[in-house]
Amino acid sequence: MSILTEAQAKAILDKVIALSKADETSAQLAGGIAGNVRFARNNISTAGVVDDTDLIVQVAFGKRVGIATINEFDDASLERVVRRAEDLAKLAPENPEHMPIVGKQSYRPTDTFSAATAAITPEARAKIAEASITPCRAQKLVAAGFLEDGQSFVAHANSKGNFGYQRATQADYTCTVRTEDGRGSGWVGHNVQDISKFDASDDIQVAMRKASASVDAKALEPGKYTVILEPAAAAGLISFMMNFFGARSADEGRSFLSKKGGGNKIGEQIMDPRVNIYTDPWNPEVPVLPWDNEGLPRQRTQIIDKGKVANLEYSRFWAAKQGKPETADWGNVIMEGGTRSTAELIRSTEKGILVSRTWYIRMVDPQTVLLTGLTRDGTFYIENGQIKYPIKNFRFNESPVIMLNNIDELGRSIRVKADEGGTMMLPPMKLRDFTFTSLSDAV
Repeated sequence: MSILTEAQAKAILDKVIALSKADETSAQLAGGIAGNVRFARNNISTAGVVDDTDLIVQVAFGKRVGIATINEFDDASLERVVRRAEDLAKLAPENPEHMPIVGKQSYRPTDTFSAATAAITPEARAKIAEASITPCRAQKLVAAGFLEDGQSFVAHANSKGNFGYQRATQADYTCTVRTEDGRGSGWVGHNVQDISKFDASDDIQVAMRKASASVDAKALEPGKYTVILEPAAAAGLISFMMNFFGARSADEGRSFLSKKGGGNKIGEQIMDPRVNIYTDPWNPEVPVLPWDNEGLPRQRTQIIDKGKVANLEYSRFWAAKQGKPETADWGNVIMEGGTRSTAELIRSTEKGILVSRTWYIRMVDPQTVLLTGLTRDGTFYIENGQIKYPIKNFRFNESPVIMLNNIDELGRSIRVKADEGGTMMLPPMKLRDFTFTSLSDAV
C-alpha cells in the first residue's frame, strides 16, 4: 500500500480534514518502498526491502497545537488519530510562535520521479554489488559498500483547501575499497534520481585506484597548503555553512551573517565574486518537491550573488515579525562552477594537496563557521601537475567562508549528497591557504 495514487491519497486526507473539530487542521500522508543491499569483505552481507506509509495529523485550537501519527487507514483508525491530535492540543500550552496554516496554493510540478529507479529489482541490486566486488577480488582489494534506493510519494492537505501530491525516486551508492593489509583506502559515492545514469563498474575503478595508490603514505608537516577539494570533500563544509543562512539567527546576532550593531549582512560582499549559490527546485540534476514543510511553494532563489549575500531563509514566524514576505525554505543548494574536471585542476597545480573526502566535521566557532574535521580515503601530494605520492591524513581547522575567499579555480559542478541527506550541486575547488593543523594515522 506504500505508493498511493493521487486520488487514493486525497480520499484519505479529505476524510481526516472532515473528521476534525479543531480550529484548523493539516495532514500529510507519505509512503515509500526502499530497497537496499550491503556488502563487506567482498561478499554481500544483507539485503532487504522496507515498505511503509504514515499519516501525520496536526490540529490547532488557537495557539494550542497537537500532532499524532498512524499507519492504519480504515475509518476507525482515521478518527482515532484525529481525536488523539485534538486531545494533545487541548493539553498543550500555547505556542506563541504558532502560525496559521497556509491558504490554498498553486504548485508547479518538479521532475522528481524516475520509472527506472522505481522498477529496480533485488537482482539489479545484486548485480551492482557484483560489479563492485568482482574487480576488487581480481586485484586483491577488499570492497565494502551500500546501495539504497527508493520510490516514494507525499501528499498533504489542510482545512483551508490546500492540497499537493507528488512522487519521487532516489538511489544512493557508496563504496570503500581497502588493500588487503589495510594500508590503502579509496572511496566513491554516487547519488542519482535515475538509476539508469549510474554504472557501478565505472565508479568502483575510482575507489580501486585510490586504494592502491594510497599505500605507504608519507607525512607532511601541518600548515597552510593549496588544496583541491573534490565535490564530496567540499560537501561536508559547504552544507554545514548553509545551516547558518537563517535570517533569525543572523538578526539575533547568533551567526556569521549577523551585522555589527544589529541586523544581517544581506547585500554585503562576504566571498570571492566567483561564488554564486542558489536554490532551484526545477534544476534537472537535483530536483526537489515544489513545496516546503509548511506547504509554501518553492521558487528559484539566489543565495549568494557574485560573493554577496542575496537572500536568507525566513521562517513564517520570523517573516511576519520582520515584515518580510513569506517564502518557502530551500530544498537544494547549487553552486556554480567552471568547466574543468578534478583531473584538469590537478594538471594546472604546481604544488598542492588533493583531498578526496572529509568526515567527522564539527563546529569550533559559529561566529566565523570555523570547522574542524579529518581527511580520509585518499589524500595525495601534487607537484608539477601530477600526483606524486600519497600522504597521511590531516586534521583541518577551516571556515568555509574564508575558504570561499581563497579560490584559485572552480571546476565543473556535479550532484553530491549533503551530510544531512539533501542534494547539492558542487564543483571541485582549488583553494589557497587551507589550514591543516595535525596529522592522523587513520587511512
